[in-house]
Amino acid sequence: MNPSLGATDSIPGIGPPLRPVSGAPHVFAAATVLHGCGLVRAVQPHLPEIDLQSRGIAEYLRQLLEARRGDVGQSRIEPLQLGTHGALELFAFVHGDPGVIGVGLAADGVRSAIQPVGDLAVADQAGRQGHVQVEQVAAIAGYFRTFEQDAMGAGGIERRGYHKPIMIAGSYGSIRDGHVQKGVIPVGGKLIVMGGPAMLIGLGGGAASSMASGTSSADLDFASVQRENPEIERRAQEVIDRCWALGEANPIRFFHDVGAGGLSNALPELVKDGNRGGRFDLRAVPNAEPGMSPLEIWCNEAQERYVLAVAPEDLETFDALCARERCPYAVVGEAIEAHHLEVRDGHFESQPVDLPMSVLFGKPPKMQREFERESRDLSGVMLDNLDLREAMERVLRLPTVASKGFLITIGDRSITGMVARDQMVGPWQVPVADVAVTTASYDTHAGEAMAMGERPPVALIDPAASARLAVAEAITNLAAAPIAKLGDIKLSANWMSAADHVGENQALYDAVHAVGMELCPALGIAIPVGKDSMSMRTAWTTQDTKGEPEERSVTSPLSLVVTGFAPVTDAMATLTPQINLEQDESDLILIDLGAGKNRLGGSALAQVYGQVGDACPDLDDPEDLKAFFAVIQGLNRDGKLLAYHDRSDGGLLVTLLEMAFAAHAGLEIKLDWLIDEPADAVDALFAEELGAVIQVNRQYTEEVLAQFAGAGIETCGVIARPRYDDQVRVTLFEEPLLETTRLLAQRTWAETSYRMQALRDNPECAKSEFDGLLDSRDPGLSASPAFDVDEDIAAPYVNTARPAVAVLREQGVNGQLEMAWAFDRAGFEAVDVHMSDILEGRVGLESFKGLVACGGFSYGDVLGAGGGWAKSVLFNERAREQFAAFFARDDSFGLGVCNGCQMFAQLRELIPGTEDWPRFVRNESEQFEARVAMVQVEKSPSILLAGMEGSRLPIAVAHGEGRAEFRDSAHLRSMQVGTQVALRYVDNYGQVTSHYPANPNGSPSGITGLTTPDGRVTIMMPHPERVVRAVTNSWRPAEWSQEGAWMRLFRNARVWLD
Repeated sequence: MNPSLGATDSIPGIGPPLRPVSGAPHVFAAATVLHGCGLVRAVQPHLPEIDLQSRGIAEYLRQLLEARRGDVGQSRIEPLQLGTHGALELFAFVHGDPGVIGVGLAADGVRSAIQPVGDLAVADQAGRQGHVQVEQVAAIAGYFRTFEQDAMGAGGIERRGYHKPIMIAGSYGSIRDGHVQKGVIPVGGKLIVMGGPAMLIGLGGGAASSMASGTSSADLDFASVQRENPEIERRAQEVIDRCWALGEANPIRFFHDVGAGGLSNALPELVKDGNRGGRFDLRAVPNAEPGMSPLEIWCNEAQERYVLAVAPEDLETFDALCARERCPYAVVGEAIEAHHLEVRDGHFESQPVDLPMSVLFGKPPKMQREFERESRDLSGVMLDNLDLREAMERVLRLPTVASKGFLITIGDRSITGMVARDQMVGPWQVPVADVAVTTASYDTHAGEAMAMGERPPVALIDPAASARLAVAEAITNLAAAPIAKLGDIKLSANWMSAADHVGENQALYDAVHAVGMELCPALGIAIPVGKDSMSMRTAWTTQDTKGEPEERSVTSPLSLVVTGFAPVTDAMATLTPQINLEQDESDLILIDLGAGKNRLGGSALAQVYGQVGDACPDLDDPEDLKAFFAVIQGLNRDGKLLAYHDRSDGGLLVTLLEMAFAAHAGLEIKLDWLIDEPADAVDALFAEELGAVIQVNRQYTEEVLAQFAGAGIETCGVIARPRYDDQVRVTLFEEPLLETTRLLAQRTWAETSYRMQALRDNPECAKSEFDGLLDSRDPGLSASPAFDVDEDIAAPYVNTARPAVAVLREQGVNGQLEMAWAFDRAGFEAVDVHMSDILEGRVGLESFKGLVACGGFSYGDVLGAGGGWAKSVLFNERAREQFAAFFARDDSFGLGVCNGCQMFAQLRELIPGTEDWPRFVRNESEQFEARVAMVQVEKSPSILLAGMEGSRLPIAVAHGEGRAEFRDSAHLRSMQVGTQVALRYVDNYGQVTSHYPANPNGSPSGITGLTTPDGRVTIMMPHPERVVRAVTNSWRPAEWSQEGAWMRLFRNARVWLD
């Protein structure tokens, strides 16, 4: 997209406009990991007394706290599974009878029994997802694990689990070759702090994160807690993007983010890496709390800040870019030749820091840990006379195994318009994907893949095996994507350990050695990045039944979380777990890398029965994994694979069931070649050995088995066949071992997510979605276009002039790139226009044929979605005149999407014929909704939807305030009887609906798109710009190979202009 200000304008000192439409860097995030889901058993349930309809967070938490205090005071709470992370929204989990209720509130992972920070256990998913949504990061992969139970340690029986939780977020992006190496900081170079101001937050966070909770003071616990302001980080990112888009003229010479230690770490590292020293003015640092001491200003860890170096001659350019994006910055120092660090404080006329750089960055002493090897007496998993149905139901309800839908649908997964594979699979959008895949740009199917792996419970048996399994699981997940070779995979390793706790140094050493010195070299895979936390233990003092003080502690298992990244050759060829029922005859083949050992130690089955075990799965031979990966990739290239799902948490039975869930299929599972006796069925069905299940056409079954055998993998065979009814049967030599239905199993698997969602969001909406699973005839998503999707109606204009369209954004808006590309592909000149350009008179709308307001979170939605943006137009004379004149023209068109729709809807007084338009308010679910929804294109005068009337199409939805609220029933009736309703939500049967989740926001009569009487201005809450390519549709018909149906909307605009 053109980073200049207008079709012809430019910022002084920057030069001519540039048009890097498809070269923009992009970032995608692994959805955070939440270890431990506060589960509490209340003898007398207290949560039902809380008014769940009162959705105000402060009031909600106040009521919760009062209820918790009452129970704690009477010793009526017994912890079962505690620990989660964050501080923004309540989580709860109900399992079985209402006496088992999960509650929790955690603030940045700090837990202390004597402080409110730890007396609560609430998850941070709202804050985490809200941050990545504002930051234009798609949350498209992740995992969720809960664990807490007694286990044998080197010092005897101890409590292991996640009172101190893990929350991990990772991301990847693209970078130009010329930006890999940092530039040179010239002497006299300006040293800059960009982003938010200093605040008294995060002070000591770096130190606190390395202490076991309960060993530090409560003051440090509170001082170290972070806050966030994603909207200001969005502004800073826009400045960075504008800078790198200038190519050789990029004003940034050196760059560093601000993290642990705050400026006291970031600024010295900035000049040290630039081979310089630095002289700094402490009072030049932007400061929101003037009362802070010099230490607090220098060391606080306020977020959303960056430090960078700019040459003096480039400062004007940098200043202009920051002013345009309204991104605050300050020059706080300059680079000096001497390797010396000076920090001056003009307020106290002192110099609090004055020392050689070598004192900070010399040769610090290396930390050395020693341990003596100790053995543990472990017991095997004892599950005599186990009922298979009960075991299945327990495992399916375990949060680690159960549906993660409640975590996934609240995070934007389609932003950027380059997401090819998110968590949701198939026409019923079931969250079972193995891998996340994105495209490298808007004009290619090549891209990147990301997947995760972890097995912490196994570390209680064999830490080295746990680490090997984490690496191997990441690889078996990545195998679903077309990757040229195993060596293309790169890993990020995040290590969490309770260092110096009895036996844990030995466990950490064994795990690191197993992965770093043995497994990864054998696989030819590098681990170029990672982090660690060595404080995974929580201790506190409580009272026993006699009122005496009692010391208690919970220690986390050694936890290695591996994230794998790899380039993808063709995102369209990514495999999913959805069974293909269009094949007349097909087989499901198990590739068992465990070679039939079926070890249950550390499994979900062991966990739900309160055990750990003594024999655990392992990657016994790295050559098997290499061979597995090579054969899977070869079969995928040859088009022999119809579906793929790795075996992981829950074991073989869960793997097969999840494949059935995605396809609404039944299964005939035969264990004949796997075991000999019915008593071995439990091990075979629930062992979490490495491997995968693949679906192949029956004509290729023998060939596929021969390929695996030729690669040295002998333990594989046909394990199941799809059924076209809903029955699921497990047999051994024709004798039934387990019989159920796909519907019942899926309801069990989805119940955990439903219970959490019902307590967090509007419970009626949660129930509506859960009850939807009862419809066994639900046809799922479909596409019924009333036009030829592949026809390019704008082709006749490809060699003509490209009309200019203003891609309008305000601070916090983040959907401009994909919108610009869609218009560019349709034959427009897409021009980046910031509201500051209009307000300050740099750009006028008279030169544009089109005006499109993009999605995002303008002004952080603090004045209501789109409210602040609209008021910046209505209350500014220049902007008001510009917009009014544009909408009054008869040769212009407008499009408002999501946040732009919300904004346009509040400009009714400027847009002719919109008197009856509604405003858009909080979704009925009271939650951000990111889904694929079905919409019907209504008959309307909209020039953008011409020729699409009657089409029923899937489309990306991502918003928190999308419910149309009309001023009164008369205005609603006026819209209903007229032709201004352009889009309506429909259910999977094609019927207009107000029911959740087919209607994700609760708009009356499914209304989600509107137009003006002359059709020139159209607004809609869904995101057509994100699905203009077939590859970026989470589900698509098989016949869509290049274009998505929504490309027609943008081509209609080009045709209308001629």
